[in-house]
Formats: sequence, C-alpha cells, structure tokens
Amino acid sequence: MSLNVLVIGAGMGGLTAALALKHRGHQVAVVDRVAELRPVGAAISVWSNGVKILKALGVGEALEHVSGDMQRMSYYTRDGAQLTDFSLAPLYAEVGQRACPVARAALQQLLLDAVGAEAVTLGTACTDYRQDASGITAHFDDGSERHADLLVIADGTHSRLREQALGRPVPRRYCGYVNWNVRVPASEDLAPLHDWVQYVGDHQRVSLMPMSGDPAHPEFYCFFDVPLAAGSDNDPARYREELAHHFAGWASPVQRLIARFDPAAMARVEIHDIAPLETLVAPRVAILGDAAHGMAPDLGQGGCQAMEDAWVLAESLEASGHAIAEALAHYDAARVARVGDIVSRARKRAETTHGADPAATRAWYSELAAEDGRHIMGGMSKTILGGPLG
Repeated sequence: MSLNVLVIGAGMGGLTAALALKHRGHQVAVVDRVAELRPVGAAISVWSNGVKILKALGVGEALEHVSGDMQRMSYYTRDGAQLTDFSLAPLYAEVGQRACPVARAALQQLLLDAVGAEAVTLGTACTDYRQDASGITAHFDDGSERHADLLVIADGTHSRLREQALGRPVPRRYCGYVNWNVRVPASEDLAPLHDWVQYVGDHQRVSLMPMSGDPAHPEFYCFFDVPLAAGSDNDPARYREELAHHFAGWASPVQRLIARFDPAAMARVEIHDIAPLETLVAPRVAILGDAAHGMAPDLGQGGCQAMEDAWVLAESLEASGHAIAEALAHYDAARVARVGDIVSRARKRAETTHGADPAATRAWYSELAAEDGRHIMGGMSKTILGGPLG
C-alpha cells in the first residue's frame, strides 16, 4: 500500500526522507517556506554512516565524485606546533566507507535531482496542521491546505510544528561559541590538500577540511570558533578585522586564511542545540533532522543523523506493512536514545573544545599531544557503526 506523505522542509533531512520514502513506493510532496534553496553554511561533513545511507538511496557514488578526499587528520597548537597527525585509513577500513565532506549546495542539488523538482514546492510556509481518523490536513500561509496520511516535520531547529506536535515549547540552548564558516581555494600553503587540519588554543579553533572533488579547483571548508556571549555584534564588513583580532599571533597558515577568505561568502552562526527530546513522534507525525535533534556541530553528525532518521522512518513503514502507528512507534524506539546520546556528546565536546571548564580544555590539549589516532578514531567508529547500516 502506497502512502501519501507530506514533508515540511527541503533541507538535508527533508529531502533524504522524501527520497527514502519514494524508493519504497510512497507518494511524497515536499514543501518549504523559503522561495529559493540556499543552504546554511559552506559545507557539511558527511561521515561514513551518512554516506552508506546515501549509497543505499542511489546518490552515494555521485556524492563521492563531488566531495573532498579526506585521508589524514592533524591538530596543531595556535603557534603551529604539531600535536598529532594520523591517517584515517584504519577508520575507513573498519567502517567500510570513507567520509565525504562536501559543499552543502552540491549535496542539496544531488538530493533535489534524485527526489525530482516537481515534488518540491517552495515559498509556502506550513502554519499548522490537524489530525483526525482520515489523516493529516496541513494549513499554509497562502490559505491552501494539503491532506496526507503522514506528516514529516523536517523544518529545522526553529520548528514551530515540532512544538505543536509535542504540545510544549522546545527552547534552543546556546552552546557558548560563535562559528564563522567559509569555502576557500585549497592550496598547500594553507594545509595539505587531503588532510583535515585543526589549530587549537585559547579555547578557540580553526579548521581546514578538503571538500571538493574537482582536482582542477580544490577547495577547503574552513571555520573559526570563538567563545563569545550570545547576541554579540554580527557585521560582515568586520569579519576579517574581527577574526584577525581573535587569532592574532596564531600560526602563519591561519593568518593566510584570514587574509584570503571572502567575507561576503562567509556565514557567522551562534551555535545552539536543543535538549534531547523524549519522543520524536505524534499521531501521524514524525519529527526528524534538526527539528528532532538540533545539535552542536562538534561531532560532525547533524546531517548524518538526519539521514539516519530518514532511512529508519522509511524502513519502519516497510516493516510494519505501512501501519502508521506501528511504524512511528518503531521509529521512535529506534531513534530517541541514539540521537539523544549524540546531542549530549556533541554538547560535551563543544564545552571541552571551547573552554566551558578551562582545566578540562587544558587536559584535552595534553591528550592531543599524546594521541596516535586510535582514541579519536575509536570514538568515530563507535558513532558510525551504531547507525542503521552499521
């Protein structure tokens, strides 16, 4: 039996959900309030658990073609002294798939092409919905309505539909730091072209990660993290000056990066998360992606967990014989604990990296100096292999 599914939100989670559900024969429509899809942030780290799902949905090979080839990982002090450097090959061998850091726009286009642009309606906001024995009726800001058997709420961390589904407010929590992120042309005087390089010190961080599969035009995904009070000034005209101040005296590659990025192409984000939710479902409603588990980006799992949500939801419907209540109960049981754990771990990592407890941050710097890669890759492996495709 084919279900009529309405997905609210055309981000990574919503589009992956639409694709997974279409693969299993359901009729899917996607609606987003934005008039034009403009991904927030320069790039996304699609770790192996996410890549496995995209491969199972038929877009993994295309993703590998456009993504960066990240083969090593290293940390340096703010002064440029190496703390650790190691190959990611053992991790990839253990989990059976390399990571694919990629421009958000490129990934979103791959998913949109796979879903079909005809299934996506932009520029229309879903304001609320009602549920009865016959299904879901969604209401939109242009006065229109849509009826569906199942509603998928995938409209991001600010979701109001999530609050309607749960029957309570879901406050966002400030994680204590600001992230500036941007794409820059890759060059060896910034970092080796196949390495993920990070500089840490003073509770701050600078990261450069390969994100382009085009050998003629390699790019790095770069970001700067600085602990600041919430509500600090956000003036693109001052980004270079501001970062030059925060990272004065840091290593030469950091200074070159600050001199080269395009402030007009940079995003500045105050990092928030939401506390782990007790449920991700309501009658005829599934919540997924950032609406379900907005998290700090410090484990690189936000997008991957949205992809896992999409896969598990579609599999749950298949396993239940399309019995919606049973499928939603299975989805909830499979996802609540996993995403709650990752939200909590990401917040803890953010606090350690950004000096919530200065002694813990100093201890982390010392641990990095003794790291040979096994501890870091062990944590990554545990997260990846805990996914639905292993």
